[in-house]
Amino acid sequence: MNVDSALLPKMRAEIVVSKIPVQDVVEAAKRAIYTGAVGDGKIFIYDVENAFRIRTGQSGADAVSAE
Repeated sequence: MNVDSALLPKMRAEIVVSKIPVQDVVEAAKRAIYTGAVGDGKIFIYDVENAFRIRTGQSGADAVSAE
């Protein structure tokens, strides 16, 4: 049995949002990556319980905001 397959290149981006509404980020991402072709991708949304910036000891929203 011979199976031919053509794999598409993949890219993964992870974004943590704390102060911008999640739906705004989703809509912006959809506009930016949409081509209408197979492989445009998927967006998964997860709750992040907490985050820690190891270097400074910050946690929560302070750990994910720009310095």
